[in-house]
Amino acid sequence: MPHLNISNYNIACATLGGFVTLFGLVSYLLKERYYLGEALISLLAGVIFSPPATNWIRPLDYALGSEENLATITLYFTRLVLGVQLVIAGVQLPSKYLYYEWKGVSLLLGPGMTGMWISSSLIVWAMVPNLSFLHALAVASCVTPTDPVLSNSIVKGKFADKNIPKELQKIIIAESGANDGLGYPFLFIALYLIKYVGSDGAGQPGGARLAMGYWFGETWGYTIILGTIYGAAVGWIAKELLHWAEERKYVDRESFLVFAIALAVIDWFRVETLDDSLQPTIDMLLNLSVFVWFGAVCPWASFANNDVIPIYRLIFLGILILLLRRIPVIYAMHWHIPQVRRIKECLFAGFFGPIGVSAIFYLYISLDFLRQVTVDGEIREDAARLSEVFTIVVWFMAICSIIVHGLSVPLGKIGYHLPRTLSKSTSLQADPEDPLPLEPFHVRDQIENATQILHKKQEQRNSRRLRGGPSRPIFRIGGSFIRSRTSDSGSASPSGVASIRRSDTLDPMSGIEKTSSTEPARNVQANGNAITPQSLDHIANENIDKELDGRTNER
Repeated sequence: MPHLNISNYNIACATLGGFVTLFGLVSYLLKERYYLGEALISLLAGVIFSPPATNWIRPLDYALGSEENLATITLYFTRLVLGVQLVIAGVQLPSKYLYYEWKGVSLLLGPGMTGMWISSSLIVWAMVPNLSFLHALAVASCVTPTDPVLSNSIVKGKFADKNIPKELQKIIIAESGANDGLGYPFLFIALYLIKYVGSDGAGQPGGARLAMGYWFGETWGYTIILGTIYGAAVGWIAKELLHWAEERKYVDRESFLVFAIALAVIDWFRVETLDDSLQPTIDMLLNLSVFVWFGAVCPWASFANNDVIPIYRLIFLGILILLLRRIPVIYAMHWHIPQVRRIKECLFAGFFGPIGVSAIFYLYISLDFLRQVTVDGEIREDAARLSEVFTIVVWFMAICSIIVHGLSVPLGKIGYHLPRTLSKSTSLQADPEDPLPLEPFHVRDQIENATQILHKKQEQRNSRRLRGGPSRPIFRIGGSFIRSRTSDSGSASPSGVASIRRSDTLDPMSGIEKTSSTEPARNVQANGNAITPQSLDHIANENIDKELDGRTNER
């Protein structure tokens, strides 16, 4: 007898597959019309699917009821997403970008990250009760790096193409990709000091000297320097092998595209895969999955019920971090970074430094480290309390950033258009009997249309001139067009007496005299002035301005 197998695996696959399908049906509408990113939408979907709501996604059941297993799953899930996103970020940048833009990137990674770390630490230290500054340094290090996942979603799409300069997009991608790994030194200098110096080093002998030895040896030597060398070597070898195979037609297109995982350092691969959709597809699927997971595993109830920080302080902490963590630091350096010298670009780069997947990754790295700080087989008291502070503060910061940065663009668009809409509505209500209601006009559109008409007429005149035939010269004297009188033979009168054309033969948009198909005109030079498309555009703009001024006065 067949039966319905309602297992966690089937429910999770059906839920995630159904969500991806529904999102795909309206993805263009949401992202390109309403400017809503997939991170915010996926987070809300994860909340709906979580155990307190529909209970379709059950993270604790997948972890066999173990909080430690759940933390491990989240850690490696975020690590996978970050790895792929960093590769995609590297592929998006031109060849030798870091070589040519080393100054701006170095300022953001050196003084910039240090300033963000210190400012975030001061805010956390001030807002979380009974927290030492060393512990605040550890917590703040998780939110110091900008998230490459959310940054990549901000600098791509219709809004970014229209409003964000390309050079600003590139430096945001480069910074978010590079500073993600450089968050390790800020985190582990605090964690090693907490382990070997905090609580007088109870259960962990060695003191500050051993802490600094681990920091230089393991963090800088092994994790950062050796990791960079390993990544560069593997990437270069893979690039050479792929180039060799591609030249000899040994590799098919599908396998070629998958090599993006190892080819983030070469421009040749970026150019070859510029028009392919595999990387954006992988990017979207991973983003949807990880933020749905965040919505399901986030400790929502702990934000209001905890022994660490009251909810009102937690909200104020989130506001201060978003406003003061990054904007003052970027503003202090913006004169030395060409991409953010203007105030508009400076404020954009300062505000859009999101906190997301990388912060959750560092959170679970920290929790795993603190579980090893033990006394007699039990987690040391200060490490246990710091773990709770880590969980509540970092999760809340990540959720705040996802929501605020996800809604910033659509709310900004509403704030930009709403005053104009209200002004138009007020104007219409002020004089309801006006037979000619005010209609919005766009000067740029009218100028562009007039310019296109003029260029089209100019091309027609040139084609007629090439076909031959009599024509009468047009001379420009002052600001008027004067056509010389001609005799029966078509030659100009020696007296130079001219007659001004009637106003009904002038084009109302451009002010240029209309010509019939039997009277082709040609451009000549008179009194040192030549009729060119540029002069025609200038005349059209002047006439449009006069006409718009006249319409405004009439209204």
